[in-house]
Amino acid sequence: MEAFLRAVLPKILGRIQFRIRRFHNKDQLLKHLPSRLQGYAQWIPEDHKIVVLLDRDSEDCRRLKAQLEQMALNAGLATRSQPADSQFAVINRIVIDELEAWYFGDWRAVQNAYPRVSPAIPRQKRYRDPDAIQGGTWEQFERVLQRAGYFKNRLRKIEAAQSIGPYIEPENNRSHSFRCFRDALRELVGPS
Repeated sequence: MEAFLRAVLPKILGRIQFRIRRFHNKDQLLKHLPSRLQGYAQWIPEDHKIVVLLDRDSEDCRRLKAQLEQMALNAGLATRSQPADSQFAVINRIVIDELEAWYFGDWRAVQNAYPRVSPAIPRQKRYRDPDAIQGGTWEQFERVLQRAGYFKNRLRKIEAAQSIGPYIEPENNRSHSFRCFRDALRELVGPS
């Protein structure tokens, strides 16, 4: 995710500076996020925002988002979904199902990074809706790349993110969860 965001965020945020705080995995993020948010609440300037982004995996999206919202509110930080006087410090976003869904959402970016993949993938019924791919999004993505002769042993996720991220066009992504993420960030930046 970090490698992908480093390539994509400047396309969405323009010159706005950002920092990425990563966690080893989703469980670690959920475990340490409450104390991290409490720390941020002690010093965060009004013009700073915190964006929490994590994969849904197989969890209930609404329950997961409610859990993130509650963590922020418990720390004394208003969220975009529950602002205080129209002000907020935290945006919580869920990647449906996993980052690889966002790759399926911009297949041209994948084709630019991996030219042997079939251009017909987005027209196949199982891949038409990037956020509804069954059988594990990263597993499906790995299979598609392997059929094209890439990653014979196993998908190297960081390498894929570094290869695909520079080609992602935020305006063209068909993933609904990507568009929600993009639009929330654009709201922060304001009109161009």
